[in-house]
Amino acid sequence: MKTYPTETEKKPSAIRWKILAILALASFVSYVLRTNLSFAAPEMMGDLGLDEVRWGWVLAAFTAGYALFQFPGGILGDRFGPRRVLTVIAVLWTLLTLLTCLIPGPEAASTGLVITALFIVRFLVGATHAPIFPVVNASVVRWFPVGGWGLPSGLTSTALTLGGAAAAIVVPLVIVQLGWRIAFLCIAPLGLLSAALWWWYSRDNPADHRGTNEAEVELIMRGREMPGDQAEDRSRAGRADWMRVLKNRDILFLTLSYSSMNFVFYIVFNWFFYYLVEVREFSATDAGFVASAQWIAGAAGAALGGWLCDRLCRKLGLRWGCRWPVIIGMTASAVLLLVGALHPTAYIAVSSMVLLFFFNQMNEGPYWATSIAVGGRHAGAAGGVMNTGANLMGIVNALLVPFFAHAFGWTFAIASGAVFAMLGVAFMLMVRADRVVE
Repeated sequence: MKTYPTETEKKPSAIRWKILAILALASFVSYVLRTNLSFAAPEMMGDLGLDEVRWGWVLAAFTAGYALFQFPGGILGDRFGPRRVLTVIAVLWTLLTLLTCLIPGPEAASTGLVITALFIVRFLVGATHAPIFPVVNASVVRWFPVGGWGLPSGLTSTALTLGGAAAAIVVPLVIVQLGWRIAFLCIAPLGLLSAALWWWYSRDNPADHRGTNEAEVELIMRGREMPGDQAEDRSRAGRADWMRVLKNRDILFLTLSYSSMNFVFYIVFNWFFYYLVEVREFSATDAGFVASAQWIAGAAGAALGGWLCDRLCRKLGLRWGCRWPVIIGMTASAVLLLVGALHPTAYIAVSSMVLLFFFNQMNEGPYWATSIAVGGRHAGAAGGVMNTGANLMGIVNALLVPFFAHAFGWTFAIASGAVFAMLGVAFMLMVRADRVVE
């Protein structure tokens, strides 16, 4: 007797969205455990006896590790699968946060030893956080259908900005009461929590998850071969095919554009809290709430940018669907950055920089969706290349901004980001998201 599928069987299950929720949690935790240093900067610099230039080198250490391990992290995600890679690195986040608490002060060690110890630890923090978004890329391309990558990428960016917002409030408040070492000790276990949850629930292949039905697997696979679903695919990802990613014209221009956008991002990430306290003379707790508002604005921008990218891709195609959110977001960022740098009234300038981050983060989903579209089965490696360039720019920012501030003043240092924002627009216009790496 012939049987017919029930309504439940016809409707795709929603496991992909639960996978995305855990990825978003991991993004949130990653940003809590990496932005902690930025929000502890005034207290740590005083406690450890470091000036702005030396602190810039410490910030550059994180960015160096983060940049150098992006591409290897993407290859690991493609080769060994997001489940294993993300679990390992999340455990390491906790261990390195705890290790940061043990950095000696000037009363127990020389300034050179303090800087060296902090430099090494922050380099390792950067190296272990580096694979998170290439791994997210490798997971999104496995779990979401073609043309539906912008919103998942945007939502993981929303989560990371919410992590920055949470750290901006919690870390300064705990520091005021208990000191920066106890604050880091309190947040360290978040890495273990995300690692355990991800390992328990996630799978690299949707068909292997006990909760997915045939309709969801068919929806995800429609129009393409499923990346990573066979041993042959995994072995090919580990061979020299990744050289094609490095040589691809669209990925290189995408990397240049994303790197330009990231210079603006690192003005916020590295310097905004310090700028509020030391230049605009906000109290640490007030600065924490302002910085949190900025990260929340960024979260809203990331969600909107991802949604807009998917909508425009369906209407205009991948090429212009991925370009337009970046054109809008980067142009608005440049204008608002100039207002924030030049306006004499502190609250107007700060409000402009809060809004600036909304438009800056609008770009995240479109950029990562473009890297997935161009990268194809090499999506993890493509995201790794893109983020490597972006975070090499973070090193430039960590060293260049304090130099500009000392040489020309903070107005010039902050306003310099507007030039990079417009370069990002120019480079993005040279990227075709409708061409896939062969």
